[in-house]
Amino acid sequence: MSAPAEQASDQRVPVRADLAAVEPYGAPQLDVPVRLNTNETAEPPPAGYLEEVGRRIQGLELNRYPDRPATRLRAALAGRLGLTADRVWAANGSNEVLQQLLQAYGGPDRRALFVRPGYSMYPELCRTSLTPAVEVDLDERFELSAEVAAEAVATHGPDVVLLPSPNNPVGNPIAHDAIRAMHDGSRALVVVDEAYIEFADARHSVLPLLDELPRLVIVRTLSKAFRLAGLRLGYLLAPAWVVDDLQKVRLPYHLDAIKQVAGIVAVEQEDAFLEHRRRVAAERDRVAAALRERSDVEVFPSVANFVLVRAAVPDLFDRLLEQGVLVRDFSSRPRLAGCVRVTIGTAEENDTFLAALQTVLGEG
Repeated sequence: MSAPAEQASDQRVPVRADLAAVEPYGAPQLDVPVRLNTNETAEPPPAGYLEEVGRRIQGLELNRYPDRPATRLRAALAGRLGLTADRVWAANGSNEVLQQLLQAYGGPDRRALFVRPGYSMYPELCRTSLTPAVEVDLDERFELSAEVAAEAVATHGPDVVLLPSPNNPVGNPIAHDAIRAMHDGSRALVVVDEAYIEFADARHSVLPLLDELPRLVIVRTLSKAFRLAGLRLGYLLAPAWVVDDLQKVRLPYHLDAIKQVAGIVAVEQEDAFLEHRRRVAAERDRVAAALRERSDVEVFPSVANFVLVRAAVPDLFDRLLEQGVLVRDFSSRPRLAGCVRVTIGTAEENDTFLAALQTVLGEG
């Protein structure tokens, strides 16, 4: 090694101590025939969407900064849900929304609480925002009772509660009485992450509770049911004071002009975007039913676009990958030994997964 290179190596600034052993977050992106690991929607956006987006961006002044508060986009998102724009905030995917919430309401002298199993980004977001966190275990059916919820907030006194509903990676919704118990029994901002709610029955959404619970925040995304994972656009529904506070931590011009236009067109074409949900739900139920016929597999109830599967095979992920099927491996996570999460793809992709599983496990 040359002297200048050695000198440059010696001058490296150490990363924060709490990040030294951290691996970058993210599911594997592998070139395999069937990718069922990141809960994307298998169908592309509806016909005509890209053409309309392309038409509208022709008139953008890209030499100028975009509308900083994303006024028209927020108004469009608010209008579809019967809210006013001052109660809606948008960012680069729901993960950035969650990050901004922890930047505003978390920090070293605050505490976050989330359930286990739950969305694996919550610990990462708490770490990078320097927010101490505690976990509360779901019961053996991966459900949260109102009694356990009330005890959790009374014991830990959180400032922020993060609840995925439908739960990721499990797929089941969190009961409204548990959410209400966490809200009413604490001073916390209660954040319900509804990334997959459009795949579920409307009764599972906490949207009807938004006006009843003054510290409730709902986080959603266009990445899942809206088939726009590549767009990276998420949003929240909240009291207006939350939106005001988030503008204190957002980066200037954080949403580019093209993304704002693309989001507005998606909202305008909502019916076309969401018409595939019945097909996804039917395929989810078909796959789950096929799995339940096997004696060597456990499949958990799901109202999302994925199912959580447990099998007594320590290398199930690797063996499915050998068959050309990529799923998400959760087998090393607490309480999820032997589990993989399988996104619902096209009927052909789902059949390939079921055939691969049969090859790996045998007739069952």
